[in-house]
Amino acid sequence: MTTVVVVRKAGQIAIAADTLVTFGDTRLAHRFEDNTKIFKVDTDAGPSYIGMAGTVAHFPVLRKALSSMPREILQLGSKDEVFDTFTKLHPYLKDNFFLQTKEEDSDPYESSQFSVVIANASGIYGLYSYREVFEFKEFWGIGSGRSFALGAMHALYGKAKTAREVAEAGIAAGCEFDRNSAAPCDVFTLKAKEPADGGR
Repeated sequence: MTTVVVVRKAGQIAIAADTLVTFGDTRLAHRFEDNTKIFKVDTDAGPSYIGMAGTVAHFPVLRKALSSMPREILQLGSKDEVFDTFTKLHPYLKDNFFLQTKEEDSDPYESSQFSVVIANASGIYGLYSYREVFEFKEFWGIGSGRSFALGAMHALYGKAKTAREVAEAGIAAGCEFDRNSAAPCDVFTLKAKEPADGGR
């Protein structure tokens, strides 16, 4: 698993992730492989950074699939745009990358089988398996280290000066306490279009 966080504070957007990959009980550290869990996609509205939690197989698939989408379809600047983009992406993942959508017979929709966070100038978003989209006002985390990250970010958010500072604290907590997360971490920042809640 992993620890990935997104933060919005004082006109800055940050996304960060650890760099450990695990295969059962085996750990593949950044020293041995370039385990980048965040990738950038360019849209008409500017760059978006995507972080994911889940099986390692999702990372190249989602990166390739999103980078091959036409610019007019790849829109990530609001909750509705994220929902529309990933709804259009779902059949493409099934047809071209053999996405297995079955989980339980009682599931309400086909699952995309991943959790994603998105950071761009418009805000910070989360997307889950049934294409549920959330727009977060302050911060959020995904992956096996998320509980530790959320606690650290909650404790620091009111005192920190930047989104980057909060994101780094979240990843540090995930790496300290979650056995499936490890440093070093990757951090990317952008300028927010407008401060959330008065730029707290």
